[in-house]
Amino acid sequence: MDVYLRIHGAEWENFEEKLKALPLAQKNARNFVRFFLSGAVECEIDKQGRFLIPANLREHATLDKEIVIIGVGTRLEIWNKELWTSYSKDESISADEIAENMTMLGI
Repeated sequence: MDVYLRIHGAEWENFEEKLKALPLAQKNARNFVRFFLSGAVECEIDKQGRFLIPANLREHATLDKEIVIIGVGTRLEIWNKELWTSYSKDESISADEIAENMTMLGI
């Protein structure tokens, strides 16, 4: 599981507009919108450049001692290190299948 941090600004607003335009009669579209928006929270950055990830998101992503922060376009993903290692080695992840699903959703 990963934690998605909401990035303020034009990129996030553009993404939100695309989500609003999805055909919510389609189960895949509803799941996609729910996935991205249900856990969105605003995190304040302190004077030392740190932010606190809410406890429910830390628990959901099983963030414990070691984490991995990856950049994915205009967002960051924060992963439990062991889960990221397992995910990134997973041979069942199909780039073609992911691309096909994104195209079907108009993204």
